[in-house]
Amino acid sequence: MTQTLDSGTSAAAPPPGQKTKPLGAVIAAVGIPMFMVTLDNLVITNALPVIKTALGASLSDLQWFINAYTLSFAALLLTASALGDRLGRRRVFLAGIAVFVVASAACALATEPWMLIAARAVQGLGGAAVMPLSLTLLTAAVPDRMRSAAIGIWGGIAGLGIAVGPVVGGAVVDGLNWQWIFWLNVPIGLLAMPFAARMLSESRGVAKKLDLLGVALSAGGVLALVWGVIHGAEDGWTAPQVLTALIGGAALLVAFVVWEDRTTDPMLPLRMFANRGLSLSYLVSFAFSAGVFGAIFLLAQFFQVVQGYTPLESGIRTLPWTLVPMVVAPLAGLVVDRVGPRVLIASGQVMLAISLAWMAMITTTDVAYGHYVAPFVLGGIGMGLTFAPSATIVMASASTADQGMASGINSTVREVGVAMGVAVLASVFATRGAYTDPQSYVDGLVPAVWVGAALVAAAAVIAFFLPRHTHRTP
Repeated sequence: MTQTLDSGTSAAAPPPGQKTKPLGAVIAAVGIPMFMVTLDNLVITNALPVIKTALGASLSDLQWFINAYTLSFAALLLTASALGDRLGRRRVFLAGIAVFVVASAACALATEPWMLIAARAVQGLGGAAVMPLSLTLLTAAVPDRMRSAAIGIWGGIAGLGIAVGPVVGGAVVDGLNWQWIFWLNVPIGLLAMPFAARMLSESRGVAKKLDLLGVALSAGGVLALVWGVIHGAEDGWTAPQVLTALIGGAALLVAFVVWEDRTTDPMLPLRMFANRGLSLSYLVSFAFSAGVFGAIFLLAQFFQVVQGYTPLESGIRTLPWTLVPMVVAPLAGLVVDRVGPRVLIASGQVMLAISLAWMAMITTTDVAYGHYVAPFVLGGIGMGLTFAPSATIVMASASTADQGMASGINSTVREVGVAMGVAVLASVFATRGAYTDPQSYVDGLVPAVWVGAALVAAAAVIAFFLPRHTHRTP
């Protein structure tokens, strides 16, 4: 995969004879759809207790409402990037928006848990085309001297989606009903498509043969492992179906690695992991996503299930955590070239680990909300210090020809981390707690959040071995 146009033009230069589009318009063209996709990672979290009641959903169903989206998202990210190289990045980006809009309508029309799970999986397919190509299209549209700042703004938009997701979800559920958290995507997507078509320039990379076997092996392996982890707590870790899923998933992933090493056109070139900056950044992204978003899955429900707040009131209470990244991420993008990404990313992971441990220590059924404000703010700063520098180190560590692939791998690893984190932390929750009463929920929540803190602490240790500074690879 390549960030260089077929003609050999620099990634930052427009094709001959084509006027350069205003930077603000380009950022809006890639940012609005990316915001919509990011929003749907968390918009459903504050609606989960309501959806649980409305659809008669189980804890496993609640996890699949999240993981169906993230797993399909992760499974098709690299394929979507490859299709962008082959068919045109703008074209595939626009197709992803269209799929996302249609799937959002299907989510809103769901009347059974399986229907919502299936529609969320299709949503993830659309998001898989939007997220990585948004960064690739943005990187190609800006000059090198503005790239870090532009990526910082891109990270800020992602932070905004995370920030307002719980509040938007809560407000919509309170004011209308849970279906409208998905209906909102329809007008946004319909307006974003013609705007993006006008503002973004088409580009292609080196057209490679699609690695469909690689997609099947990787997606099947991760899906089986997550299924096994989700059902292990309910059915027992030695249950035949659980052991089959875990062992089968591991075998599929081993087969995937073997296949990628042998095929001439791998979906995931193993040589990418020989680059220290890339391989360590991917490990940080996985552990960070697993710990933080696994904890958010459970913490977002705490104020409703335990303390009786409405979805909107719960969303507002998370703002000290979720709003901060949209402020910090752009600032981190502005200073990352000066101080180096390692300092920012490692500092962010330390702050997040402390934040989650702090929350685990203070959580009781009757804890006052004010006790959460400081750890929420600390966690928000940590997330803001992670988003843009992570994108920067990935784009800088990869060669120009590999930037699209590197970005896709990073997004894939992050989404797999989200799915695995939700599955692992929910399994910890299920072994110790339940939704039956406030104390039972806290009994499961606290050890789960401690596990999340441990995962992020591991990310912090790994981050200290990242390169101190990055220099763009030719």
